[in-house]
Amino acid sequence: MWAFESVFYQIYPLGFCGAPFENDGVLEHRILKVVDWIPHIKKLGCNAIYFSPVFESDTHGYNTRDYGKIDVRLGTNEDFKRVCDELHKNGIKVVLDGVFNHVGRGFFAFQDVLKNRESSPYTSWFARLAFDGNSNYNDGLWYEGWEGNYDLVKLNLHNEDVVQHIFYNIKKWVAEFDIDGLRLDVAYCLDEGFVKRLHDFSKGLKPEFYLLGEMLHGDYNRMVNDAMLDSATNYECYKGLFSSFNSMNMFEIIHSLMRQYGPENWTLYKGKHMLSFVDNHDVSRIASNLNNEKHLPLIYALMFGMPGIPCVYYGSEWGAKAKKEEGDPALRVSFDAPQWNELSEFISKLSDAKKNSEALNYGAFRSVVLTNKQCIFERKSEHERVMVAINADDAEYTAHFDAGCGQATDLITGELHDFGGGSKLPPYSAAIWKMEK
Repeated sequence: MWAFESVFYQIYPLGFCGAPFENDGVLEHRILKVVDWIPHIKKLGCNAIYFSPVFESDTHGYNTRDYGKIDVRLGTNEDFKRVCDELHKNGIKVVLDGVFNHVGRGFFAFQDVLKNRESSPYTSWFARLAFDGNSNYNDGLWYEGWEGNYDLVKLNLHNEDVVQHIFYNIKKWVAEFDIDGLRLDVAYCLDEGFVKRLHDFSKGLKPEFYLLGEMLHGDYNRMVNDAMLDSATNYECYKGLFSSFNSMNMFEIIHSLMRQYGPENWTLYKGKHMLSFVDNHDVSRIASNLNNEKHLPLIYALMFGMPGIPCVYYGSEWGAKAKKEEGDPALRVSFDAPQWNELSEFISKLSDAKKNSEALNYGAFRSVVLTNKQCIFERKSEHERVMVAINADDAEYTAHFDAGCGQATDLITGELHDFGGGSKLPPYSAAIWKMEK
């Protein structure tokens, strides 16, 4: 599948475009800003883009009003079609946020329920709707909100009309924007029967339609399988990545990777492709999360080198900072223009290495050298063998191990590496060695 050989770029459009938080109903063609960023995205080496919500919503995008209409704060459907067309012309796939667990209070069917109560034809569209209770909006009725948030009205995905409404709009998105996949918001909450139907429906539209699920915990195999999703967000390794550097304990992330992808028969996700990330629109920027800024390029090297599909969050490629406790607007800021620095250049080299390496795209995982401050692991496929080496220490480190060959080419620098007498790793360094046969 194309996604398994891709490097993703995530944009949170409402923040990226500087839209007001509340939907003011004023049409502004802000989404066209993405077109101006395409050269930067290509230079970074990203060949797929994941857009957080773009459809008409009450506020932050996850409280949908209309699945068929681009949010007025971002522009028109024609504007977004132009964006998607330009991305596709430049070889960049498009994945949208599919928010199907819940809608906003402004959603037409819920508005009808508020107006017509028991006589509304949409009473069965929502989960656990009851007219003998009340919500904190004092509607004189009760309904299930996502995790107690009553601005997010939970849909009843057992209702056939709801399912068909969602499928109608997905078909429209493919026809109108030629989208290449969906990231399913709070996939862990979705009815499994619905996800199986969604799989069959979307693959019928496009055989290589990519389905990514937001999974925070538990066994990802519950939903990542041949009948449901292609991939899930790898939150287990997200935590392990920054924590390993901050505590100078590489055992943590390598333990997670061995548990997920190691050579033993009991490993969980061997042969599967989770979405790897160091930050996103819901968590602190990685430049604010790391204790030592010199670890910033190294965490990206580790993320690109481990099994999975790497995803870069807009702005973080040049080291933008923001902490979760500062609030969502800080995490989802609008930048006047993209920036380019040493980190951006480094990530672009990682992107090229990842996209052009069979071993990094599909290879098995094996830990080779592991200390508190260093790790070297192997990615091996049918035709290629790669070693990923990280030295997080402020001192040079010499690794002694059986490389199985005399020389290798560093896919980051293009330089030849000789394994004779041990492998010297400079302070705060990363290497991706393609082994000579």
